[in-house]
Amino acid sequence: MKVPILTYHSSNIAGNDYDSNNHVALAEDLRTIARLGLRIVSVTEVVDALLGEVPQSSVENAVALTCDDGSFFDWHDMEHPHYGPQRGFAGILRDHTEQTGRRAQMTSFVIVSPDARAVLDVTCMAGRDWWRDDWWREAAREGVIAIENHSWDHNHATLPRTVQHEQRKGTFSTIDNRADADAEIRAAADWLDAHLAPQRSTLFAYPYGEWNDYLVREYLPRHAHEHRQRAAFTGEPHPVEANTDRWLIPRYVCGHHWKTPGELESLLREMRG
Repeated sequence: MKVPILTYHSSNIAGNDYDSNNHVALAEDLRTIARLGLRIVSVTEVVDALLGEVPQSSVENAVALTCDDGSFFDWHDMEHPHYGPQRGFAGILRDHTEQTGRRAQMTSFVIVSPDARAVLDVTCMAGRDWWRDDWWREAAREGVIAIENHSWDHNHATLPRTVQHEQRKGTFSTIDNRADADAEIRAAADWLDAHLAPQRSTLFAYPYGEWNDYLVREYLPRHAHEHRQRAAFTGEPHPVEANTDRWLIPRYVCGHHWKTPGELESLLREMRG
């Protein structure tokens, strides 16, 4: 078992070429994946194989795709104020499926708090109300983009207040006690379950890719019956293997761990031996 999980951010648009635009990168990377004869599976399938619920052979010669934060660009085609028309991630995935006959799917780990997203829309994007959640239910129902948990408010540095009790913001390593972990992880899962029913949140991605011993060794494993998450994902550049810790599942991040189509192809070829 050696499955790379590739991660994108649909808000990463600083131009219209591969290294400045994750939409351009995703479309090109899908072509690379197809040319190499690799399948696209969901991260849920990868977790199922890791936990022994399905044979590991079910994810052989496969990659999984995720994206973080849950902005409108995950789902909608948009007119960017500086860089013009942008095909949303969902449209890129549908185009690939139609062109190749191979189903492409992705999991979006979303920031859940509506109030936090309203602020982040202004502080981190263009302030055009591009971080709403009214597309999440439709996405969950269609299945091209699954919706999962990226915390309540990301403990984001640009928010006036977060649920971290001491206001140590801009990192997830300070979520190191039961109250703060419940407020970030369990509350987000509760909201998703209530608003996307009958879909249920079972997967969590650490904001900033950061974790700590309390979350990995105490909170996530020992309180799973309460927060209901089955696995957690980092931003470490490794494939998922048979001995991977379910609370430290690695992911490669576009723009950080590969920057060109050639670098991605080399990464994927290495994993195939």
